[in-house]
Amino acid sequence: MEVRLPRLGEGADSGVIATIFVKEGDQVRKDQPIVELESEKAVASIPSPSAGTVGKIYVKEGDEVKVGTLLLSLTENGTAVQLPAPGRPVIDARVGDEPGENAAIEVRPGPPPGAPVSPATTVPEMPEFPVVHPAGVPPPASPSIRKMARELGIDLHRVRGSERGGRIVTADLRAYVQRLQQAAMAPRVPGPAPAGTATGKSIDFGAWGPVRRKKMSQLRKAISHKMVESWTTVPHITQFDEVDVTDLLALRKTYGAAYEKKGGHLTLTSFALKAVVAALKKHPVFNASIDGAAGELVYKEYYHIGVAVDTEQGLIVPVLRDVDKKSLLELSVELNELAERTRQRKVALEEMQGGTFTISNQGGIGSAHFTPIVNTPEVAILGMGRGDVKPVVRQGKVVQRSMLPVVLSYDHRIIDGANAARFMVDLVKLMEGFDEADVRI
Repeated sequence: MEVRLPRLGEGADSGVIATIFVKEGDQVRKDQPIVELESEKAVASIPSPSAGTVGKIYVKEGDEVKVGTLLLSLTENGTAVQLPAPGRPVIDARVGDEPGENAAIEVRPGPPPGAPVSPATTVPEMPEFPVVHPAGVPPPASPSIRKMARELGIDLHRVRGSERGGRIVTADLRAYVQRLQQAAMAPRVPGPAPAGTATGKSIDFGAWGPVRRKKMSQLRKAISHKMVESWTTVPHITQFDEVDVTDLLALRKTYGAAYEKKGGHLTLTSFALKAVVAALKKHPVFNASIDGAAGELVYKEYYHIGVAVDTEQGLIVPVLRDVDKKSLLELSVELNELAERTRQRKVALEEMQGGTFTISNQGGIGSAHFTPIVNTPEVAILGMGRGDVKPVVRQGKVVQRSMLPVVLSYDHRIIDGANAARFMVDLVKLMEGFDEADVRI
């Protein structure tokens, strides 16, 4: 049987082969990992769909693959499905659409060894619905389906068959045409030109001196695409303020060891999670999203907070679910565990989806104020910088206090500046209002 790359989740249509766990001739069990795929911001193992013996492996580490790409062949129950060798005839079994319709078999020559694949057998790119067929092998379909496709001007290489063996039937053609219509009516967002260019034309930077090139990782490409999409579709405004965290730092010093024994780190991010949810409940528009197609605002009645994690490969934002239902200790433990798995690239794609608001804390790195970009389709993001001891006036006296810079970037399409100011004022009060009863375990 042929083992092809399955769809891993919503929006996960491609990736890079990070690791191949098997070699030709290996015996594998059903659901045993065979390859590891770096897709979007996650690394996922692809399991074997059946037990058997690995035949030919068609990919190598570092290959960019799409859904439907042939990974390897697997001998199942003693029989392996083999692809035609170059130069051998291609046999196209055509089965009728209706029961009783005669089957026809067409034998035609395949491409000679080493010959380039002709346009007729090349799979055209269609990112939304990628389909991969072996070179020289027509997609399985009946004569009536082929005739219909010719009359409609449809290349069957681009149609995914739903029947056994990928056979294309009338319903598949109809679904393909409907998707084309939907794609034609969808609004288009211009894609970014390559870095360093205005028109997309490549620049020879080596003309002015030595250069070193490094291929962009799948993660860096995903980050680049996401940032361009957010910046070009969302009118960003950023609000700045400071939080007096002197008392929070004292609480952390008192209870930090107890939290460590329970597997958590009592950090300023932990406090921010609790404060942010309380502020979101008071200002629900910050926990909403825009449904442009319906012309509606979607107010979410759940609180899933994304926390930006700095990794060697780039910035990744896993999501903590139902933050409003968890204690400070539970959040500290979960945040510590989730951040560690994120740094090891062991979070699933689903763990980075469904967020309603994001927190990005750069204080540990040493940065102060910055302007974070909204993590669409969310409408706001909180940035936290490095706290510093400053002289401030309290009750008419100048005293030393630890002040934490905080910034709020938001989508100005649905959030006005006055609302953002109110949100920030409440958030500052909430973060400055923790006491021992909130922290004690």
